[in-house]
Amino acid sequence: MRWRGPGAEHGRVTETIPGPSVPLSLPEVLVLLGAVALLVARWLPPAARRPGTVAAGAVLVPSAIVLGVVGIRWQMLPVLAGAAVASAFALPSLLRRRTGRPARRARWWLALPGSLACAGLIATGPAAAWAFPVPVFPEPTGDFAVGTRAVEWTDPLRPEGFTADPDDRRTVVVQLWYPAQQSPADVPRAQYLGRTQDEARTVSEGLADGAGLPGFLVDGVPRARSRAVVDAPVAGGGERFPVVLFSPGSNGVRSQNTAWAEELASHGYLVAALDHPYDSSVVVLAGGRTVRATTTSSGDRARDEELAAGWTAVRADDLGFVLTRLERLDRGETADPLTGRLDTGRAAVAGHSLGGAAALQAARQDRRFDAVVDLDGYPHGPTEPALAQPALALTQEITAGTDPRYLPRLTEALEHSTARSYRLTVPGAGHLTFTDGPLYLPPVPSIVGTLGRTGSPRVVAAATLAFLDATLRGRPGDPADTLRAYGSVSSSGARGTAAPTP
Repeated sequence: MRWRGPGAEHGRVTETIPGPSVPLSLPEVLVLLGAVALLVARWLPPAARRPGTVAAGAVLVPSAIVLGVVGIRWQMLPVLAGAAVASAFALPSLLRRRTGRPARRARWWLALPGSLACAGLIATGPAAAWAFPVPVFPEPTGDFAVGTRAVEWTDPLRPEGFTADPDDRRTVVVQLWYPAQQSPADVPRAQYLGRTQDEARTVSEGLADGAGLPGFLVDGVPRARSRAVVDAPVAGGGERFPVVLFSPGSNGVRSQNTAWAEELASHGYLVAALDHPYDSSVVVLAGGRTVRATTTSSGDRARDEELAAGWTAVRADDLGFVLTRLERLDRGETADPLTGRLDTGRAAVAGHSLGGAAALQAARQDRRFDAVVDLDGYPHGPTEPALAQPALALTQEITAGTDPRYLPRLTEALEHSTARSYRLTVPGAGHLTFTDGPLYLPPVPSIVGTLGRTGSPRVVAAATLAFLDATLRGRPGDPADTLRAYGSVSSSGARGTAAPTP
């Protein structure tokens, strides 16, 4: 399955989180201003023409040099091209004849089309930067700062089914987000998409390739920093943190829901997100070995469903294995700052798209999971045994006309349950609303929905927290009462089925 975003398969917003994406950096803004000033200088009165051109060049040239050093994003190339063409009209004002008179300028009716073309080129830059920005992550709203780190774990009991090597064992890369002590403001925040910028670029290029897009379109994403601090000291006080495991979508990666994970961690949860090698788009293992996705659809519906059910089963086993490793980590079998701080007796499993199907399957086969969150995922695989844990499914608005199979299958999965389950239909959501995608992709409603770059992560995280606080922390009341703030809610399971309520 290829990226309509990581894992593509098939509200009411009353506030926003601070931290919208910023299209341009300071050097890029200065280059833009210098290019505009250079263009305008041609049309200034004669006395202002020369100083205007000098001032524009004084801003433009040093800023362009700075961009050359730190790296020029493709969005700035049309701005620089427009500035280069504009200089052909502005520079003659710097030339003097021996008589001291200004050099002859091109006639206005000849210069006007060129100036308009330059203006178009220059305007293309900020428009493209707005469509494909360097993402700026929302500031988490909880009481805790957030720390993060990545670990790599190998299951000695499971052969790697994606390779022919009989000695190869299943290995997963797991990123942990956890409640942390507050770090000084000048401490660098964690690199997005990878432990290093090289890894981030590799992952970004892999995601773009999976989407069939040129990698340069999202070249701002590897430049991003999240809100967490790598290896930050664990929060004091001795509190034990409920754990939430997360599986990304098909061809997705462990960091695709960073904003969601950081928000949960700031409210006292330990979030562990998995890379699934050979299924995740790109996984960089210890030593730098890169494993790329080999899971592709066949084009035949029945065969694809069989394949997806198999991939779901592998992911479900990965999730159970990681929960076991977290239990061992908490017991102190290896020295770790999180030893004694994880409440693995209160564990939830979550996922987006294919990862949502894996979360449902993991919960069916492993009763250590106490709750399930499915973020717009079609339930692949069997519906037996009955789901014994409460579940929350967040979906976009889907009808029989847009996908005749999805809702009946999801309804079957939730109703075939011995626990209370909920489906929240989020108005204005798209499939990638439930990921970090809205922070850095063009705001095309069919892809990222209409909730906006700050509204999307807020709604998804707030709804998830309302459900987890009720199921893992025992907050009194029906979660549906809180979930209704974000869309239409229907419930099913142990006490029957309730019709959706707005």
